[in-house]
Amino acid sequence: MLKINEEVCIGCAICEDSCPFGAIKVVDGLAKVGDTCTLCGACVESCSVEALVLEVAKREVRDDLSTWKGVWVFCEYRRGELASVSSELLGIGRKLADQRQVQLGAVLLGHDLGETASLLIGHGADRVYVVDDPALQEFREDCYARVTTFLIREYRPEIVLAGATAIGRSFIPGVATALNAGLTADCTKLEIRAGDGALLQTRPAFGGNIMATIVCESSRPQMATVRPKVMKALEFDASRKGEVVAVNPPADLLQSRVRFVESVVGEASKVNIQDADILVSGGRGLETAKGFELLRQLADVLGAKVSASRAVVDAGWIPYPHQVGQTGKTVAPKLYIACGISGAIQHVAGMQSAEIIVAINRDANASIFNVADYGIVGDLYEIIPKLIVKLEGRRHES
Repeated sequence: MLKINEEVCIGCAICEDSCPFGAIKVVDGLAKVGDTCTLCGACVESCSVEALVLEVAKREVRDDLSTWKGVWVFCEYRRGELASVSSELLGIGRKLADQRQVQLGAVLLGHDLGETASLLIGHGADRVYVVDDPALQEFREDCYARVTTFLIREYRPEIVLAGATAIGRSFIPGVATALNAGLTADCTKLEIRAGDGALLQTRPAFGGNIMATIVCESSRPQMATVRPKVMKALEFDASRKGEVVAVNPPADLLQSRVRFVESVVGEASKVNIQDADILVSGGRGLETAKGFELLRQLADVLGAKVSASRAVVDAGWIPYPHQVGQTGKTVAPKLYIACGISGAIQHVAGMQSAEIIVAINRDANASIFNVADYGIVGDLYEIIPKLIVKLEGRRHES
C-alpha cells in the first residue's frame, strides 16, 4: 500500500504532477491518495523529501529455488509444421540459458513428429523433451496442460517460455495456476538480473502507457509468453548436437473430455500480415475508409500487404486481422510504411522490430518519427500517388 508521512510532506504537488492516473491530490497542504491509485510507484520516485512510501508485503519462499535449473521453451507443432514463434523463443532462450550457464530445453508434444526434435536442436536447444502420442495429434487444452505440468514438475526448469498465440494463451495460464507460479503475458523483453539470476520480464502495462518489468522473487518456475515476431531466431545450424528425451507420461494425463470433430479455416486465418516482407499501414490520418484504396495501390506496386492501426480498425475501415499493435499482431517486416499513423506506444510495440520504418505524416511532431528510419512530412494524398508513379516507372524500366 502507499503511505504518506504527513509530518514530512510539504505539499509541493510534485507527486500530483507525476501521477499518470490522477490519483494524488494536494488538499490543505497535504498529499492525499485516491481510489484510482495503481501502486505504480511513480510518485515515490518523484518525492524529494521522501514523504511517500510504497509498502509491498514480501511473499514467503516455500521452495528451495536452487533446485530449479534450466530454461525451457514450449514449441508449437501442428499438422506437420513448427510455429515460427518456437524458433524465435529458442533464440532468446539460448541467450538466457547461456547467461545462467544452464541447458536450454524444448518441449515438443504431438504425434508422428518425425525429425522435428532435430530441427529444434538446430535452432538452439540442448535437449528436447518429446511426448509423442495419438492423444496429442490435435490440440486439446486439458491434455496439453496436464502433460506440460507433469513435465515441469518432473524436471524442474527455472524458466518456461511459450508463444502468446491462440494455443499458448489457451493452456499456459492453466499450467501456471497448477504450479502456483507467476506468469507474465506478452513480454517484449526478457533479461537475466545480475546477482541472483532472476528473470526480468518486461511488458506494456496500464493500456500501454508504461513499460513494466516484472520479477517472480519467491516461486519457480518463472513463466512468460512472447508474441510472434518479437524475438529473433538463431541461424539454423544442422551440425548442432543435442539430446532427445522420449517421455511417457501417466496414461490418465492423456485422457481428454474434448472430442475433436473437424478443423475449419476461417477468413481471419487467410490474412497473415506477420509473414509479409513489406507492409503498407494506414492510420487515422487517412481520414476515411476510402484511403485504404490508395494504400492498396501502393501495396500492389511493392508486392506488399496492407495493415492498419487500432483506431481505423475500431472505426470499421478495415477488418481486425490487419491490425498491428499491442492488441493486434506483432510484425517484423523488412519494410514498414506507416501512412497517417501518429505513433502511439501501443502501435509501436507491434512494429518496432521492422528492419526499415518509413513514416508519412503531415504532423512533423508525430511520435512515429521517433522510431522511423526515414520520415516524410506532408499530405499522404499528395505523396503516395507520386511514389506509386515513380515505383511503376522503375518497374517498367526493369
